Amino acid sequence: MTRDALTGSRIRERRVMAGQKQADLAKRIGISASYLNLIEHNRRRIGGKLLLNIAAALGVEPTALTEGAEAALIATLREAADDARLSGPEATRADEFAGRFPGWADVLANAQRRIATLERTVETLTDRLAHDPHLAASMHELLTTAAAIRSTASILADTKTLEPEWRDRFHINIDQDSRRLADSAQALVGYLEADPEITPAADSPQEEVEAFLAAHRYRFATLEVTEGDADAIDKLIQTAPELQSVAAHHIARDVLQQIAIDAEALPITRLTQALDRLGPDPVALGAELRQPVARVLRRMATVPELGAGLVICDRSGTLIFRKSIDGFVVPRFGACCPLWPLFAVLGSPGMVQKQRVAQLGRGHSAFDCFATCETQNVRDYNAVPLLHSVMLILPAGPDSAPALDVGATCRVCPRAACPARREPSILNDGV
Repeated sequence: MTRDALTGSRIRERRVMAGQKQADLAKRIGISASYLNLIEHNRRRIGGKLLLNIAAALGVEPTALTEGAEAALIATLREAADDARLSGPEATRADEFAGRFPGWADVLANAQRRIATLERTVETLTDRLAHDPHLAASMHELLTTAAAIRSTASILADTKTLEPEWRDRFHINIDQDSRRLADSAQALVGYLEADPEITPAADSPQEEVEAFLAAHRYRFATLEVTEGDADAIDKLIQTAPELQSVAAHHIARDVLQQIAIDAEALPITRLTQALDRLGPDPVALGAELRQPVARVLRRMATVPELGAGLVICDRSGTLIFRKSIDGFVVPRFGACCPLWPLFAVLGSPGMVQKQRVAQLGRGHSAFDCFATCETQNVRDYNAVPLLHSVMLILPAGPDSAPALDVGATCRVCPRAACPARREPSILNDGV
C-alpha cells in the first residue's frame, strides 16, 4: 500500500479521535456517507477542495491527512517484524499500521530502537570481554574482592560470640579489601574511558604475532618464492617492529615456516585458478590439487577475495593461530565455545566437517565453517601423535542451510539452555 493510499485511514483515525460519526462528517462536507466510507477504506483517491473541506471539518491541517508516516518509522516497524519473525500478510502492513495507529506505531518503534541500542551495547561489551585480557582480568579482580568482602561481612554478622582479636582482624580485612576494591574499580573506569583511538600495546607474545601477521595481511610475498628459505624467515622476524619478545619470535618462526611449506607445496596461483573453476569447496579443491584439506584451508585463508577467517588449535584445544573475520568473535582470553566445528573434529583425524554456524550476540550473522584435523609429523616409534585442528570461516553462502547457534565463550554467551555450558554467563546470570 502506498503512502497516498493511506489518506483514508488517517481521515478515519482523525474522525474517530474527534468523536464524529461518519454520516455527520459526510453531511458537513456535502458528500454521501457511502462515498466517505469508500474514502476511509482507501478505495477512492482524494485531493483538492474535498480534502481541504474534510481537514477543516476535522480541525486539522491538510498535511496531517496526506503525509505518510516517516520512512524511519516504517523501517523501524519492519525491523521489529523481522526480529519477531512475523510472517504472512501482517508482515507487509507496516505502512497501514503506522497510518491508522500513529501513536502505537511510535511506541513500538521507540521500543524497537531501544532494544537495538541495548543489543549494540551488549555486543560491544561482549567484544571487549572476549578480546581484551586486561578487561577480563580486571573484572575477575573486582568479583574476587567483592566476594572476599561479602564473606568476611557474613562471618561478622552471623557470629555473635566472636573473640575481640578476631573481630578486629576481620575489620582490618574488610578495610583493606574495600580499599583494593575501590582502587580496582577506579582503574577499570579509567581504562574503559581511555581514548579508543589509542592502540594499546600487545599484552602477550601471541598478540605480538597476531599484530605482525595483520600488518602483512597474512601474505608474505618473499615466502611465496623462496621455497622456505630460512634467511627470508629470519629477516622477516628481525625487521618486524611488532615482535618484541623472545616468545613472539619463537611463535612467529613456527607460523612462517608453516606458511613457507604450504606455499611451496601449493602456490597461490594454482589455488586461485582452481577456485575460479570449483569455487570455495575445500574437499573438491584438495582432490583437484592433490593436497591435504588442512593445507587447502590454510591457503584459502590467504586469498583476500574470500574474506575468510582461520583458527587453528592443538591437541589441548588451545588456539595457536587466529585470523579474524567480521562478525565472528574469536576470544583471546579463556576457552572458546566447545560447539565450534574446530573441536568436533579433534578426535577424528582426516575427517572434514562442514557446518553453518551463527554466533550469538553479534547480529546473528551466519558463517560456513570447514574444519579438519591433521596429524603432525611422527618423529619416533610409539609416540603419541600430535594433532592440529584447522577451521576456515567463510561468510554464509546463498543456500538456506540451517545454522547451528554457537557462542564465543561461555562467560559472555547469552544462550540460556546450552548443553555445552561450562560456567554461568555474566549476561544472563550476572556472575
